[in-house]
Amino acid sequence: MISVCLATYNGEKYIKEQIESILVQLNDNDELIVSDDNSSDKTVNIITGFLDSRIRLFINIEKGYTSNFENALKQAKGDIIFLSDQDDIWSHNKVAICSEYLKSYDLVVSDCIIIDENKNIIAESYYEERKPKKSCLGNLIKFGYLGACLAFRAEILEKALPFPHKRLLCTHDNWLFLVGACYFNHKILYDKLILYRRHKNNFSSGGLSNSTTTCFKIRYRIYLVFNILLRYLIK
Repeated sequence: MISVCLATYNGEKYIKEQIESILVQLNDNDELIVSDDNSSDKTVNIITGFLDSRIRLFINIEKGYTSNFENALKQAKGDIIFLSDQDDIWSHNKVAICSEYLKSYDLVVSDCIIIDENKNIIAESYYEERKPKKSCLGNLIKFGYLGACLAFRAEILEKALPFPHKRLLCTHDNWLFLVGACYFNHKILYDKLILYRRHKNNFSSGGLSNSTTTCFKIRYRIYLVFNILLRYLIK
């Protein structure tokens, strides 16, 4: 069973196209879990308008996009988990390719094509723009992968949940990749499996811009290292 965990907040402009690109790849017994962060636009109406029993909608209580993803992940029933942003478009073969690799690996992460709000291509490869490192240590030095490009086996959640409580110092995508890379068998894919949309209302920079201080970067990494080691001791 596949669980797609999608976090939403005021995403009315793009959410319909994204959900359509996901549902067409799911079987009848799979699920699309949507956690909405109390949207004030038509996002929830669009989601419920699908009238699809595979969609399970939850409202996030603790505000913020990392908590929103955690809320979705806590509801997942599948043995394979995909993460999804609200404004991207999945490639038609994303689920099939990732599911095949997950027969041999616990976590996979793919490349993507970067587009603008009108679906014009900004960059043919996120990897080429970001230059990510493959190892756990390399990603503590420079975080290189997108949560929207992650897929993993549910066993990873046994070690990753609950997320460390300081949300600003532990975003969901970096945390999940680090847990997968440090404690499980992971694979970096070069397939471009989503159209990753960048627009003025994005809630994160996707690693494509640098707006944090050196002091914050140091605190961020210390906090992650501490919690990664703590999971080794207690889980």
